[in-house]
Amino acid sequence: MRYDPNDRESSNIEDRRGQDGGGGMQFPGGGLQIPIGRGGFSITTLLIIGAVMLFFGINPLDVLLGPNNQIQMPQLPQSERPERAPSNIPGLPGSNQQTAQNDDAEKAFIGKVLADTEDVWTSVFKSFGRNYPDPKMVIYNGWTRTACGQGQTQMGPFYCPLDQKVYIDLAFYDELKRRFNVSGDFAQAYVVAHEVGHHVQKQLGILDKVQELKERAGDEATANQIQVRTELQADCLAGVWANLNDQMKKRLQPGDVEQALNAASQIGDDMIQKRMTGRVVPDAFTHGTAAQRVRWFKAGLDSGRMDACDTFNTSSP
Repeated sequence: MRYDPNDRESSNIEDRRGQDGGGGMQFPGGGLQIPIGRGGFSITTLLIIGAVMLFFGINPLDVLLGPNNQIQMPQLPQSERPERAPSNIPGLPGSNQQTAQNDDAEKAFIGKVLADTEDVWTSVFKSFGRNYPDPKMVIYNGWTRTACGQGQTQMGPFYCPLDQKVYIDLAFYDELKRRFNVSGDFAQAYVVAHEVGHHVQKQLGILDKVQELKERAGDEATANQIQVRTELQADCLAGVWANLNDQMKKRLQPGDVEQALNAASQIGDDMIQKRMTGRVVPDAFTHGTAAQRVRWFKAGLDSGRMDACDTFNTSSP
């Protein structure tokens, strides 16, 4: 992507790195709790949680459905917590400085991406007489508090509709590269744009409608199908943003689109399930197959129009 030092960084970034909550401390009271079914609460993909949990030595089967429709994730004891990176080893010469430099560069990059989403969606909403309230983005490490529960590194990036914030631990990008062969700056931008897509859905009232539909679904498989359509629409909106952003600011470079398509493909539910278990269970899909995610991102990218993203009124998404 074409950025230079003079490009604007969003002022809507809250940096919680280094605060209480980063570095693997355990919350009082035990496990991580995240409300289910809040209409668009996205964890880039719930199946990614399983893959990353396996990486960190947590058995996904230990995730238990607790009272009040809350997921309870077991906490690793402090002594068993894996280091985030070799640079976290005390006394390693120069490593902390290098990590800080890398993190600062990534923060600056996603700050510019977030600024571009603000400019594009403000313009789009203005075109139909609406104001677009910018979302906040919280950068953290380890864990952090959110209005949707307690967020952890292992969850990956997610959007919380209750406080209208995007949460991301920059270590997620290292995991994408190492575990899913996803790299490149536009792949990183796609992740941000997808979560901001949920914020767009929230402003349009879509997430509230999704919540109502899921509550009336009656069974988990039907609720998952509704969630898949929600996530695919966010993929499509990410494509719309990429198209309009390039029209406005000429950001795209050769290879950028391929990076985003690779990211969409590698984190498809079927691809994640194959890596985890060697088999595919469609009823458990929550974000869509690799082919679906690629198709809907391209639908938004090729058209640059929000009306191309109606994933709910189609027989098969």
